[in-house]
Amino acid sequence: MASKRELKLGFILHGVGPGWGDWRHPNAQTDASTNFPFYKRQAQLAEAGKFDFLFVADSLFVTEKSSPHYLNRFEPLTILSALAAVTEHIGLVGTLTSSYSEPFNVARQFASLDHLSGGRAGWNVVTSWLEGTASNFSKANHYAHDVRYRLAGEHLDVVQGLWDSWEDDALIHDKASGRFIDPSKLHALNHKGEFFQVRGPLNIARSPQGQAVIFQAGASEDGKNFASKRADVIFVAHETLEDAKIYYADVKARAAGFGRDPEKLLILPGIRPVVGDTPEDAEAKYQELASLVSIDNALSMLGRPFNDYDFSKHDLDAPFPDVSEHGANSNQSAAFKILRIAREEQLSLRQIALRFATPRTQFVGTPEHVADALQRWLHERGADGFVTFESLPGQLEAFVEKVVPVLQARGLYRKDYDTQTLRGNLGLDVPVNRYAFAAKAAE
Repeated sequence: MASKRELKLGFILHGVGPGWGDWRHPNAQTDASTNFPFYKRQAQLAEAGKFDFLFVADSLFVTEKSSPHYLNRFEPLTILSALAAVTEHIGLVGTLTSSYSEPFNVARQFASLDHLSGGRAGWNVVTSWLEGTASNFSKANHYAHDVRYRLAGEHLDVVQGLWDSWEDDALIHDKASGRFIDPSKLHALNHKGEFFQVRGPLNIARSPQGQAVIFQAGASEDGKNFASKRADVIFVAHETLEDAKIYYADVKARAAGFGRDPEKLLILPGIRPVVGDTPEDAEAKYQELASLVSIDNALSMLGRPFNDYDFSKHDLDAPFPDVSEHGANSNQSAAFKILRIAREEQLSLRQIALRFATPRTQFVGTPEHVADALQRWLHERGADGFVTFESLPGQLEAFVEKVVPVLQARGLYRKDYDTQTLRGNLGLDVPVNRYAFAAKAAE
């Protein structure tokens, strides 16, 4: 990575919005989550803003209380493959669960996306925390939290092993001799582990970036260890710079403990910036965003990390209930964070629900104010960059047209893409093929 640190930015393609009430905005496109022209416009706008990557989140279990975007939306690899054809430089990152996917299929899908895009693919490795997911995959029970991470580690081992099936010069295409490949450079994995048995080889070669970039969102103890050991990029959520700095220092130290260069692990907090021409304009836009959330919506959102727990049965203005057992095998980091904040600040259920639904952050203000906040988090080692949601219709355009030029003028952000691959633009090394490395070492 270059000695001069620049912001890395990702944009989350979230259709009708990440919240439960976003679709109600007068300018919202209510079919956005299944509308390709909508995604194409957003992708090309983010690319014009020199964003490093697009990101598509996912969930494999919904109920009638799920957010509108998750109720009716595209499968990640499908929409990213379509967007590969209408973009040239921006990375394409998709979520795919290790708990409910076969490694061979995952390796093949992301390798295909990587080739389609010329080396721009990234895999967000998740373990699926909603217990109901098991019922959609012929499983009687959801994996326990520690088992999910153990499985994820082996799953990733297999996928990355399959991505190395072909050495980079294995395909020789010699028409005169009739030799399509050099068979000595095509390798079977022959993996036998606790969860998977996979022979290989993979039926597609390595891409221009060697392997897809690995993303992860680790905030529990298991999650932080897994992410700091295996991920290239980590997504995380923080309300304050102080919390962000503690997490940043912790995970970078863990990465060093695993023998990694901490500067090759990027930490990107998620933010939802609100940009206005004046402080008053930005505040009005934030209030507009907050007004879209009803208390019923807020309770549904709050229940998600607690395995869709029904908070509506509790007194809204009583102290926050003790529901810790519902978060233990779900999204531990989010659930335990909510419990901690409610306890430390003695908040009622109503207060914590509304705060969780539309948190007020430092990223609400004029373009200069938002740029100041981004710069402060970068320079004080709370982040290496950010992954952003669109807060209101038109806010991606406002960020690209008004915030990006400020960042560029300060030397904090690129003016053009550095390379054709996602790894290159993120400043990450191309992984050496394990078989080629072994052969060279033997020589």
